[in-house]
Amino acid sequence: MPNFVMICGPQAVGKMTVGQELAKLTGYKLFYNHMTIEMLRLIFDYDQKTFRKMNDIVRTKVFEEFVKSNEKGIIFTSCFDFKYELDEDKAYYERWTKGFNKVCVVELEAELEERLKRNKTENRLKHKESKRNLEWSEKDLLASIQKHKFNSEPGQGEELFENYLKINNTNISAENVAQMIQSKFNL
Repeated sequence: MPNFVMICGPQAVGKMTVGQELAKLTGYKLFYNHMTIEMLRLIFDYDQKTFRKMNDIVRTKVFEEFVKSNEKGIIFTSCFDFKYELDEDKAYYERWTKGFNKVCVVELEAELEERLKRNKTENRLKHKESKRNLEWSEKDLLASIQKHKFNSEPGQGEELFENYLKINNTNISAENVAQMIQSKFNL
């Protein structure tokens, strides 16, 4: 049975980039959140309830099939709202992780100034078409600070998740963060 690693945190914190490095180290498959977002935004308006519903359906089906596979594990990146949508996000997490051998949660945090820089990186823009409108992307990033709580309070992550690690990666390379994750969870 495969393992499940969720890397969560606010926009432009480096979830996908860390996931790419962790995939290299572990041989796990990377399923970053924009893989479904970019597909579905072409069909449904991003801010609509239907978009969220379809996004959950697609992701849930991927995880349900993956758990039956002979793969070692999957790395999934996501924003997790630790306040406003906690119950809803926790329900997604529980549905998505059902049946996996070991489930690990990594929360990334970084200073806002660094996230604004990362919002414009070549790797991010290459893989996330919707982020290429930099004016919109930066506005969305800043607005989300008022609307959501994508980083936990001290002790909150440990209460919510069995295998949990929080890393402030403001000044740590993605490669080093991936090594920290691999070591902590023995992946």
